[in-house]
Amino acid sequence: MTGSRLTMTRPIWAEVSKSRLVANFATLKRQAAGRAELLCVVKANGYGHGMVETAGMLVEAGAKWLGVTCVEEGIALRHALPEAEAKILVLSGIALTDAGEAEAMALVEHRLIPVVWELAQLRWLARAAAERDRAPGSVPVHLEIETGMARQGVRWNDAAALEAMARSFMPEGALRVSGAMTHYTSPERFDDPMNQRQTERFAAALATLRGLGIVPQLIHAGNSDTLFDARQMDELHALAGEHDAGLMVRPGLALYGGGGDSAGRALAPVLAWKTRVLSVRTLEVGDTVGYGSIFTATRPTQIALVAVGYADGLSRALSNRGEMLVRGKRARIIGRISMDLSTIDVTDIAGVIPGDEVVILGHQGEEHITAIDIAALTGTIPYEVLCGIAERVPRVAVT
Repeated sequence: MTGSRLTMTRPIWAEVSKSRLVANFATLKRQAAGRAELLCVVKANGYGHGMVETAGMLVEAGAKWLGVTCVEEGIALRHALPEAEAKILVLSGIALTDAGEAEAMALVEHRLIPVVWELAQLRWLARAAAERDRAPGSVPVHLEIETGMARQGVRWNDAAALEAMARSFMPEGALRVSGAMTHYTSPERFDDPMNQRQTERFAAALATLRGLGIVPQLIHAGNSDTLFDARQMDELHALAGEHDAGLMVRPGLALYGGGGDSAGRALAPVLAWKTRVLSVRTLEVGDTVGYGSIFTATRPTQIALVAVGYADGLSRALSNRGEMLVRGKRARIIGRISMDLSTIDVTDIAGVIPGDEVVILGHQGEEHITAIDIAALTGTIPYEVLCGIAERVPRVAVT
């Protein structure tokens, strides 16, 4: 119609519950029992939930620290939350490439706090601070200690490297070590001896740094699971006390209600991923469905076409295996999941019609499908399931 505007959108979306996110944050704060600050990790688009949206909710709820992957994410948060007082920690630091110097300039300009572990990163930061005439001690950094992950960090027992890093922090210089951190390899396995070994290595490095005159205000190690490991929390809290430092822990997936024993920990999934039925048809015996004809009807079968495919983040590994929820019942995915569409078997679900809401991830009636359920079927982890939900799927904030 002339002059009309198309306002419809493709019927697929992800609902992000503010009340559940805030409740999870409150639960984790209670778990910390006043002994540790929380760094709320919102990297990777808020673990698929929307970085800007979830960060805003968490800051409103009282979050004082936000963790992002890279400079670009940090700048996006600064622009989205210009009045927020929360500190933003850039966990992957400064790229050790030609882009590093420009990243250092951006970090200083936007008041982001980088994780550092190489002298080149400190040189770039010092140069950026000098160009912007920053006052002595006004540019904080967090020094990462490598204790077993072998990714980032200055090695815990490399005395020469630790000394070289320490010499970079001159009293008259703009840079100061406000935090020191390490990264556990297996925090979710409370009885893994590697956790104890890494804590001991971290303690040894902190003692070396103290001898070199570096005394951070904060130390942090561990993620969501660490908060629920009483022994590890006791050890870290005691370690922080030995160095007159505060303790910080970095919850990520627990904020969003995923992973571990979420129900036992009083954590609720924050995201529900939904779509709608596009059409319904009946297959005769012998009819096939989708690419490769991997499903053949062995009885008259009613199928519903739904608007979700692998371009939306639905794994093809769920073809002929996964389930969705419609009218409060489970419907098996049949045939090959394609780029934009999937088909589900609704033969035994009465009354399914185009427009019916279909739940890919979340609750409907008495049934529910979790990121852990999907991860188990696809041989991965819930982090990948949530982070894999494509950007083209709109995130919608709900109560």
